[in-house]
Amino acid sequence: MVKLSKRRDYFQKVEERKYEIEEAIEFLKAAPQTNFEQAIDVAVNLGIDASKSDQNVRSSTALPAGTGKSCSVAVFAEADQAEEAKKSGADIVGMEDLAEKLKEEEANYDVIIATPDTMKVVSPLAKILGPKGKMPNPKTGTVTKDVGSAVKNAKAGQITYRADNGGIVHGRIGNLSFSSEEIKKNIEKLLEDLKKNKPSSSKGEFIKKLSITSTMGPGLEIDMGSLNF
Repeated sequence: MVKLSKRRDYFQKVEERKYEIEEAIEFLKAAPQTNFEQAIDVAVNLGIDASKSDQNVRSSTALPAGTGKSCSVAVFAEADQAEEAKKSGADIVGMEDLAEKLKEEEANYDVIIATPDTMKVVSPLAKILGPKGKMPNPKTGTVTKDVGSAVKNAKAGQITYRADNGGIVHGRIGNLSFSSEEIKKNIEKLLEDLKKNKPSSSKGEFIKKLSITSTMGPGLEIDMGSLNF
């Protein structure tokens, strides 16, 4: 209770203004600490109409410092591609047998990758994987012939993102224990990738607002001028 009270008192210092990125990170780091590893999450408000199909924003990018979270990977592949997936570090590789495990929810993997010719086996899983945001998709690089690279990217800290119904992208971009520079570089990489994926039908300012928070911390709005992307 004492630590909780100290954190609450500390976070009452939050000001209603935009913080420079380094200042925001240091503010979160200086808070009374927890006895577990806290994540750093971002929320990016985009200038899109999420109700329009041509303004969907969905992709993936590899963060320079990784996410700080181990990633389990399942792969649908056969023959040489199955061997390549195994060599690259996939936790499980299969076809119908893997599909059955996922149907029965015997296994829960962070990332699911599939080769194009295995989609006949994967497609029936859409109702199970879709709501979890894990359905393989070419836009996120999880439907690919190059399963080796896809597995390595996932293991190295690649994140998949998608704008929600409010046009906001949420994502984990590291741990509070990362250096300020690592957190900043990860954020800049995400923003850079978002810019590359701006829908042509989206007019005006695209990245409208950025906020960061730690697991137990408040949301801090960031001054975009303190970032390079």
